[in-house]
Amino acid sequence: MMKRYSIKGSIIAPTLGLLSALFVSCTSTDFETFENKTFSSQNPVDQIFLRGENEKVGIIKTAMAQPASEAVSVSYAVDPGLLATYKEEANEPGALLLENKFYQIENPKSIIPVGGVTGSDVVVSFQNLSELDLDQVYVLPLSISESSIEVLKSRSRRYFVFRGAALINTVGNINQNYLRHTGKGKLSALELMGDFTAEALVRVDKFGKLISTIMGVEGGGLIRIGDAGLPDNQIQFAGPRGNATNRDWVVPTGEWTHIALTYTKNDDFGSGTVRVYINGVDKGAGDQEIYANRFDWGSTYDFFIGKSYDDGRYLEGDISEVRVWNRVLTPEEINAKNHFYTVTPDAEGLIAYWKFDEAEGKVIKDHTANGNDLQAMNPIVWKAVELPTK
Repeated sequence: MMKRYSIKGSIIAPTLGLLSALFVSCTSTDFETFENKTFSSQNPVDQIFLRGENEKVGIIKTAMAQPASEAVSVSYAVDPGLLATYKEEANEPGALLLENKFYQIENPKSIIPVGGVTGSDVVVSFQNLSELDLDQVYVLPLSISESSIEVLKSRSRRYFVFRGAALINTVGNINQNYLRHTGKGKLSALELMGDFTAEALVRVDKFGKLISTIMGVEGGGLIRIGDAGLPDNQIQFAGPRGNATNRDWVVPTGEWTHIALTYTKNDDFGSGTVRVYINGVDKGAGDQEIYANRFDWGSTYDFFIGKSYDDGRYLEGDISEVRVWNRVLTPEEINAKNHFYTVTPDAEGLIAYWKFDEAEGKVIKDHTANGNDLQAMNPIVWKAVELPTK
């Protein structure tokens, strides 16, 4: 007997910086089964955020539940009638249909080969996008127009939605998760750091654990929050020889907080001063010097984000804009316009830059030329945001 699968269709779209799941109603009379129908295998809505770019590429993927007994042909076409559906379900009544001068579909047909379950990609090339009003939302709705086998109607649509980008539109939640190096890239860039700066933009949901970890190497320079004898929301820098903290190094919950920690070498004997900035405000130096000639975050695979001594010391919240510099940033640089939300990947002294804006997958790209990408141990929960808030 053929195995049956069932689903309900949905639209997922961020509105006012929130990711909302909006469901197409299905009753018991129109309940669908996969059987061996064909369908669009992606999230129905592809949000494309614009910062003045002129060109983009969109992909439509096709699949079926079981291997094809013969080649299957599926064609897609622009379906202007779906604009009204999108506007209602996404609660965006002002959305406009994207005009045909802004896109081109060279081959609208996807072919699933004999024995296959996935079809060839249908590529939508977008052009002249710099002419769009970044304060307006534009939608290109497509649907399956022809298929050589039956179509799963609730998964027959694809919406490309264009809107002006905030500086940050996507962040990752790493609750009960952590990240480490993928094994590719130039790890040596993170070795033998003298003076350095480490930054992260975080939104902590709650503390309540002994230690929550931001980043670093256990026993080799670790930025963590809490410890035995400390409040669970107080930053501590655990060095190779000694730990530094300050009662003013406090991280709030429920709000986006930019943290910048600097280490400045004081003398040739390896003593140095740790200083922390919270949302650009200098919260002072640590309560003791840290002794380390150099910090090594690169010669092994022991550099983590969200983990230190054990897996339970994760950061319970969202994270973005994680950076490491091989120099001490000045207060003016830390407080420069939009510095909390973005920097230039080739900025002087920037040796690692993980934005956490992928919106899918478990690999976080290093935007510097060093290519030290990170791998999450568990699936990341991606969240749509608009930062800075308007």
